[in-house]
Amino acid sequence: MSQNIADYNKQINKKINTEQIEQIVKAIISGKYSWACVLLLRYSGYNPIEYIPYRTYIRLLKNNCLLGGSQQNKPAKKDVEMFNLKSNWIHF
Repeated sequence: MSQNIADYNKQINKKINTEQIEQIVKAIISGKYSWACVLLLRYSGYNPIEYIPYRTYIRLLKNNCLLGGSQQNKPAKKDVEMFNLKSNWIHF
């Protein structure tokens, strides 16, 4: 229980920078509300896979990040590494 509280306190102190807010707003303006939720969770320090079903999360990644043809939609190497998240829902 105390570990969960410590993790929560770390997440509260995480700030979202201006560039990240612009990405979230751009997703909302584009009508991609689910993607905006993923970005908000990720930038707030939460693991989106704990809140969104795995298949939905992967579909959102493919549609918004991994399959983008333009340079703007291509993720930076740092962002791709961030997607190496383990799911608590699926155990093989």
